[in-house]
Amino acid sequence: MAGDKEAMQPFVESFQRKIFNYTWLMCGQREDAEEVAQDTLLKVFENWDQLRSPEQVKPWVFRIARNCCLMKRRHSVFAPTAEVPIEDVAIEAHGEAADDRVIRKELNAELERALRSIPETYRAVVLLRDAEEMSTAETAALLDISEDNVKQRLHRGRAMLRKLLVGV
Repeated sequence: MAGDKEAMQPFVESFQRKIFNYTWLMCGQREDAEEVAQDTLLKVFENWDQLRSPEQVKPWVFRIARNCCLMKRRHSVFAPTAEVPIEDVAIEAHGEAADDRVIRKELNAELERALRSIPETYRAVVLLRDAEEMSTAETAALLDISEDNVKQRLHRGRAMLRKLLVGV
């Protein structure tokens, strides 16, 4: 990272899709998510020297992404008329049968709809814990809340998703 542009490429490749998926589900619009993901990566590289613990790079990057999402929300009016299918974001498995692909797309669309319908406080925790596989401690630090609060929000968020997806 000491001025070596080649060293940036593996980092960008490993985080680019994850950051974009997170920002898309948090921001709601593809254009905003692309801009926020790009801003996130720029801020990561601009502030690389502020990373205190290299083993905590993932939570640090997602904290920056979260802050960029919040800033974007303050300065952007989201157009709720356009729904973006999650299959544009999700990586499809290669070689699966056409029926399986259709079912996967339908499930992804239903999951995206359900995720977007739960409050942001729960959505953020569910995405960080379940999609990004962050620990409770990492999620708590990133969102600046207690670990107990993370567990509570995760439980409630999952319950809301279950209710929306199962219809119970």
